[in-house]
Amino acid sequence: MTYKNTPTYAQEQDQLDPLNHFRSEFHIPQRNGEDCIYFCGNSLGLQPKLTQSYIQHELDNWKANGVEGHFDKDRPWVEYHKLSKQSLSRLTGGQENEVVCMNNLTSNLHLLLASFYQPKGKRVKLMIEGGAFPSDHYAAESHMRRMGIDPAEHLITLTPKQGSIFSTDEIVSAIKNYDDELALVMFPGIQYYTGQFFDMKAIAKAAHDVGAYAGFDLAHAVGNLPLTLHDDNVDFATWCSYKYVNSGPGGMSGIFVHERHASDPEFPKLTGWWGHDSKTRFQMDNQFVPNPGVDAWMLSNQNILSSAAHLASLAIFDQTSMQELRSKSLKLTGYLEYLLLNDPIIAEHIEILTPSNAEERGCQLSVFIDSNGKAIFDELIEAGVILDWREPNVIRVAPTPLYNTFVDVWTFCDIFKQLIQNHASK
Repeated sequence: MTYKNTPTYAQEQDQLDPLNHFRSEFHIPQRNGEDCIYFCGNSLGLQPKLTQSYIQHELDNWKANGVEGHFDKDRPWVEYHKLSKQSLSRLTGGQENEVVCMNNLTSNLHLLLASFYQPKGKRVKLMIEGGAFPSDHYAAESHMRRMGIDPAEHLITLTPKQGSIFSTDEIVSAIKNYDDELALVMFPGIQYYTGQFFDMKAIAKAAHDVGAYAGFDLAHAVGNLPLTLHDDNVDFATWCSYKYVNSGPGGMSGIFVHERHASDPEFPKLTGWWGHDSKTRFQMDNQFVPNPGVDAWMLSNQNILSSAAHLASLAIFDQTSMQELRSKSLKLTGYLEYLLLNDPIIAEHIEILTPSNAEERGCQLSVFIDSNGKAIFDELIEAGVILDWREPNVIRVAPTPLYNTFVDVWTFCDIFKQLIQNHASK
């Protein structure tokens, strides 16, 4: 695609964008009396305008019907987790019996580790990505200790051989190197700091080739990229919904368990009442019979108000496809990259940590600033550009295709250039 560094070009691209109407479906925060430029969907997505009515519906149901709301004919609470399955299937590439909305991400990660980290004999090692988000690292260590395995000896924290970006070959090679000592490989779908998108199919195959399981934290991948979890033969995955899925702060999580495990009633899992077969759940005989499929991993009845916000956002995703969103994302993030690298003032003072290959990233670019980075970040916030700071001297910029525009990208880069110029002259 041929880009141009002019506001007119950005305006023309927005007019040509077949998805530009989705922006009006969201509340855009105001700064300085105008819509802000919001590039922080990788941390917290914006609120859909539908959200209030979805939550209000459940508040009204609770107000009018009390406990009978569980059996409301419109959206009965007792089956609320089923309402998101079709949408989650489209977002993840999992079958409907492989995906369910429940809990939050770290809770789900613990549940899945309890199922899939099963050390035995010499097969005790657990491999994670060395820069994994702290919760993932903590969860891995805690399950190893629970099983009497010393993380200092058997937790493998894999880091790139050069720089901050992995090659798929080096990950696969490392997995093969540990062979029959490896019990589980657990990677992010997208690395939160660099924005690198990992080849989950290749990682899962390498793990399976040595007899290990493969699981993924998809916090930064769901709602960002088209996913094919079932076809990639992933064993398990979990994600949050408050980033690119726009379900609200602390919003619902979800899990994927491949049907070859989900269909096995004897597969190890922590159990709870809501995981019991819904047909006999209320017999209360304390004889656990698992729900069919992934629903057997459920513990408790659904958080209805949070789930309502989740459904509101999924209703917007249902109006398009991840392929269409990805098509716009490639252009939008490509335009951001073009402006950053082709402006001589900006390019002199930054380095993009995210892979240059568009197939190895989502919509986030992690930008290292060579000096005065925090001051520049603070002034961007004051100017109405909301993005994310990471030490040392990195801003994460995430132009999200559902609500960001080419004009957003051009305006940000224009402000960024001015701030870099101002600080370079001091």
